[in-house]
Amino acid sequence: MDVHFTTESGAVRGFWASDDVVAVLGIPYAAPPFGAARFREPRPPRPWAGTRDCTGFGPVAPQSAELPGAPVWSPGDEDVLTVNVWTPARAPARVSEGGLPVLVWIHGGAYTFGSSAQPDFDGTVLARAGLVVVTLNHRVGFEGYGHVPGRPDNRGLLDQIAALRWTRDNIAEFGGDPGNVTLAGQSSGAAAVTCLMAMDRARGLFRRAVVHSPASPFHTRDIAAATTREIAAEAGCPATAEGLAATTPQALVAAADRVVAAYRADPSSGSRHYDPSLFAPVLDGDTLPTDPLAALAAGAARDVDLLVCRTTEEYWLLDAVGSCAKVTTDERLDRFAEDFGLPGSLVDGYRAAMPHAPVADVHLALFGDLVFGEFTHRLAEAHAGAGGRAYASHFDRRRGGEGRTAVRAWHCADVPFAFGTLDDERLAFLAGGAPGAEDRALSRRMVRAWADFAATGDPGWPPLAGDGTAPSGIKLWAPDDQPADHPPAPASLPARTLWTEVPFPVLRP
Repeated sequence: MDVHFTTESGAVRGFWASDDVVAVLGIPYAAPPFGAARFREPRPPRPWAGTRDCTGFGPVAPQSAELPGAPVWSPGDEDVLTVNVWTPARAPARVSEGGLPVLVWIHGGAYTFGSSAQPDFDGTVLARAGLVVVTLNHRVGFEGYGHVPGRPDNRGLLDQIAALRWTRDNIAEFGGDPGNVTLAGQSSGAAAVTCLMAMDRARGLFRRAVVHSPASPFHTRDIAAATTREIAAEAGCPATAEGLAATTPQALVAAADRVVAAYRADPSSGSRHYDPSLFAPVLDGDTLPTDPLAALAAGAARDVDLLVCRTTEEYWLLDAVGSCAKVTTDERLDRFAEDFGLPGSLVDGYRAAMPHAPVADVHLALFGDLVFGEFTHRLAEAHAGAGGRAYASHFDRRRGGEGRTAVRAWHCADVPFAFGTLDDERLAFLAGGAPGAEDRALSRRMVRAWADFAATGDPGWPPLAGDGTAPSGIKLWAPDDQPADHPPAPASLPARTLWTEVPFPVLRP
């Protein structure tokens, strides 16, 4: 049976995702960002006549990634700025009847790839828990974050703001409360959430934030402009607005991939050799005036409740999928620290904390904390110190084994648990194989915590104190999870005091 809703741009038709949840997929929240609209701020969607079929995901943004279970980008696909909505069948018809809390999800992917159509982001289980769930596509890679002279930076972030405005203006039709929106994301999607917390343009569009494993790199305008020159040279076009606009999206995607390959092949190329992510939010003084850590510490978002989570073994995933350089000798580890400007005492501290671990594991632990773990902690502490309410958690679901037989609490492993999608066979690698009864119970607890936080601002454990400490311990997510003053300290978790002298955010070319 068809299910119909009316948005400000026109009527849409969804479908029953289950016997108690309705899904409406691929709804445009902005016009296609191509042609005259390319490299510009998002524009309102074009109204349509009749009822638009919204039973399938919209096209993904330009990228070269081919992710399990997700569609790939096809040149010529232009209607890439769309949202998806999952709503309980019993959701109130209008906010005046008492709308449900809304959770808006921003996917990760190093600001370069990914989409809302990935199977781990299915909103059915969260909707069944009492939320109206919105996921979205936005511009990634050069289209979203490449610096184009005379054009706005951070177009991917501006897309996300447009999706939040669409949510504010339309979500009541789907039974959601536009005044009770939680913005959530993981990895670069989580870092995007922190950026939106710092941006005046996003003020008032959400009241809570869920941030899982936010990535710490940000770029100055000079760094972003240098990256544009590299990509333009590889694409054979001028690094001007006119030259870049005359170059097809597929040519820029291919050129960026070649630049990445060159960094990976050259150990002397500096910090980008180790994980050559070319794109990140640009601290341009306009769309993003300052880095999120400084903004939160100054109280810019103290009225937004914040829930953070990091995983125990973040960078082991990046190593497993071959997206970071191998560091297997002490000499290479010292060179890694030098390339990132890290003090030798930090590396020595990791070696001392992991005396029996191979150099490769020391490197992965250090890199994971540099990019994800330490930044996650500092965000929560800065927010709490500025008077905001911040909750900290730690995902540590692991299983024994050696090498490839070990199930690690690595980057992204927490997402299927929080969405309740861990039984999807396409996520077996990410989740570490088929789940057991304890895993499903853990997932139910995580789903409940997200739903409760979105509804009330309380995930079920005490917030950090104003000095950043956790009086009752950080919430631990594991099959036998419980609050703990100090979560288990496996080889990948040396003392945080080692990071005292390291400034954040880490700005790297």
